[in-house]
Amino acid sequence: MQDIQPEQQDTETRIRQQIAENPVLLYMKGSPKLPNCGFSAQASQALMACGKPFAYVDILQNPDIRAELPRIADWPTFPQLWINGELIGGCDIILEMFQQGELQPLVAEAAPEVEEGDA
Repeated sequence: MQDIQPEQQDTETRIRQQIAENPVLLYMKGSPKLPNCGFSAQASQALMACGKPFAYVDILQNPDIRAELPRIADWPTFPQLWINGELIGGCDIILEMFQQGELQPLVAEAAPEVEEGDA
């Protein structure tokens, strides 16, 4: 049983690092271009429609993250959208926020474009 614990800590550390390093992060099944589930497809399409770059993690390729993230997030399902280190929610919440115009400014603020002369 103690053998599992260090592995679990490594996974949790990796998840927390991904969330910290990516202002807009979608944990999903598949990729935005090749989603492996309808909910992931809808969530990634809404994010792509915001017109800003975002990171994603394919949980099907990372079974350790798939197993561990629901415990960390206290959110049982995928996809999961994280913005600035905060869990926003799953597909229904993402789509509702997009349709109400709430997601776009949130994503734009988290992932601003670099303006000329800002460097």
